[in-house]
Amino acid sequence: MDFLVSDGFRTTIHVAGRILFCLFFIVMGVMHFTKLDDMSAMAASKGVPAAKPATIVSGLMILVGGVFVLLGWHRFIGAGLIAIFLLFSATLGHQFWKESDPTVKMNETAHFMKDLALAGAALLIAYYSAFYWPVTL
Repeated sequence: MDFLVSDGFRTTIHVAGRILFCLFFIVMGVMHFTKLDDMSAMAASKGVPAAKPATIVSGLMILVGGVFVLLGWHRFIGAGLIAIFLLFSATLGHQFWKESDPTVKMNETAHFMKDLALAGAALLIAYYSAFYWPVTL
């Protein structure tokens, strides 16, 4: 079981985790621009003020944040951008407490909790950004 604590194995896990975490934010960030009208209409339907500018800003936040963390470059800033986006997304985009339909409420609760969990992961990444990271710029 020594391979489980080897530097090569830990590096592989670290890089794989960064790729899996950041892929979501990079893809969604690109979608904020390629599907701007649809994304801003969804944001407007959730009551987000200035939905189109908010969609552009949030798309930039998660795209830049995802790229920064993936490359290991300015990773504190990148993780911070992602965490801020997720906290706003949870509270503005998934207001389960306003829903009366049980199915919609359950779905919004799941998305709310997912955003909080991912925000927690982003905050951990921000914390560990001060430590050594393998395979970075």
